[in-house]
Amino acid sequence: MTKTSKDGALRSMTGFSAATGAFNSFRWAWDIRSVNGKGLDVRLRVPDWIDGLETALRPLVAARAKRGNVTLSLRITRDDAAAGLSLNEETMRAVVQSLLTIEAEAMDQGLSLAPSRATDIASMRGVMDAGAAQDDTGPLRTALLSEVPALLDAFDDMRTREGSALREVMLAQLTEVGKLTEQAAALAEKRKDDVAANLKRNLARVLDNTDGADPDRIAQELALLAVKSDVTEEIDRLHTHIKAAGALLNDGGAVGRKLDFLMQEFNRETNTLCSKAQNADLTAVGLALKALIDQMREQVQNVE
Repeated sequence: MTKTSKDGALRSMTGFSAATGAFNSFRWAWDIRSVNGKGLDVRLRVPDWIDGLETALRPLVAARAKRGNVTLSLRITRDDAAAGLSLNEETMRAVVQSLLTIEAEAMDQGLSLAPSRATDIASMRGVMDAGAAQDDTGPLRTALLSEVPALLDAFDDMRTREGSALREVMLAQLTEVGKLTEQAAALAEKRKDDVAANLKRNLARVLDNTDGADPDRIAQELALLAVKSDVTEEIDRLHTHIKAAGALLNDGGAVGRKLDFLMQEFNRETNTLCSKAQNADLTAVGLALKALIDQMREQVQNVE
């Protein structure tokens, strides 16, 4: 059964692992590395003369990585001494036939030639092929593929360790976002009386300096301004986003896209909070929230 990425583990999109191996006269070195990406892009750099290798590798890698730019490379060499020589029988027969023809012609001309030795024939160009690739690459492919699970395990382990570190950082940041949101809520509640008093003063000023204006119309406009300055909904949504982000971080898995979307929502609510603040202290908290959310978003860009 093919192993897949660890369920419930938060993983980074950045990872690396390497391995070496050998089979008969072949020696090889694997390495797999990944960096951030919006989707999954698997690039295989493997010899094309090993039949079926790339086709077998692609689903194995895709079962481990859900996002990121992943590159799997294989460098393979063959020991010439161990590989030995292979006999090109067709060329050998042609050479032997040519030698027979030459010797027959020489005898007709009265010439006596030294007998040809096997080593003479073997040394002729094309008779022996040095280091020729074997026709059946199946055994080599099997040997190579047998090492891939361990390579991917090490790759997955590194990404999981990185993901665990990311999780701790983001949970700490999320705690700070919660504290700042509570401060914003307290400041918003505290400024309600000030906002109401300002609106009453503005209403009285307008009524004192406006002839023939409809008092009810003016009151409606001021009430609309009061609604527009209310940040209760933004704070409530921030609380909701904090809970959702915490659940995703604790659930783990391939949650990077969802976290990225939440960061956009965090940013949207914080921008609105700042625009509605009309209070120096609340604006300062809103800006602190915005800076912290930007830091979280940078971390989220590394999450699978």
